[in-house]
Amino acid sequence: MTRERRKGVKVRAPIGKRRLARPPADPIIPTMNNQGAAVRVALFRARDDAARSGARLRRLGFRVASSPVIEIAPARMKTASERYDAVVASSAKAFIGEAPVEAAARLYAIGARTARAAEARGWRLAAPPAPDAARLVETLRRELPPRARVLYLAGRDRNPTLEVALGGFCALEVVEAYAAEARASWRPGEIRALASCAAALHYSRRSAALAARLAEKSSLAQHFLALRHVCLSEDVAEPLRAIGAPCVLVAERPEEAALFAALGDAASVFASGRASRI
Repeated sequence: MTRERRKGVKVRAPIGKRRLARPPADPIIPTMNNQGAAVRVALFRARDDAARSGARLRRLGFRVASSPVIEIAPARMKTASERYDAVVASSAKAFIGEAPVEAAARLYAIGARTARAAEARGWRLAAPPAPDAARLVETLRRELPPRARVLYLAGRDRNPTLEVALGGFCALEVVEAYAAEARASWRPGEIRALASCAAALHYSRRSAALAARLAEKSSLAQHFLALRHVCLSEDVAEPLRAIGAPCVLVAERPEEAALFAALGDAASVFASGRASRI
């Protein structure tokens, strides 16, 4: 029998040649508690960052409560020179204020979002955005002469990894372009929203510690401790373990997709009612 349509019937291909269905683009994450209600997740990121993460969580079926612990503000910038061989930025927040040098300078950025923010302010990238600090340093070593003058548009609170790496081969000047200021308190609506959450996502060590402090100030210390805390790394989780939070999960990799997967593991506990294994 030939493999063709006969009398309106489609002959099926042999099993070994059948095409398999593609897996879904987004992970299937349980998002309901054992009462059938969507799990509400607390975010403590700055408002713009929380809006982006919250939109992704809602697409996965979670409810979201945003209670930022920091506010981003531009810093007054003053540089030692008007001309540099290159300008470096590792965050889109570096471009929320007026840059201290002309946008015609050679700009190197970490991350596509940083690149888009720079281009929106009139900058042109000297190279495609690097995925991380290590790759950026490789690019600069390849494209810049020894002891090139490099300006780093940095945040006031930052990881020093990039500037340590850059300082080893170029004349580096660091200028604080923005500051992540700790908030003194949450608004009443933010406090009520947090009180309805069953889990929380933590992206940085500092924001986790600030969230714990503001929760205590808002008389939510016990509720905050009882949340299922899902952290980007062990370093982020440390302040939560230090205050005795009994349920802390850590993503397998320090990226948002892995953080959401770990949240899915926590959500499965809500759905089944079983005790979690941390």
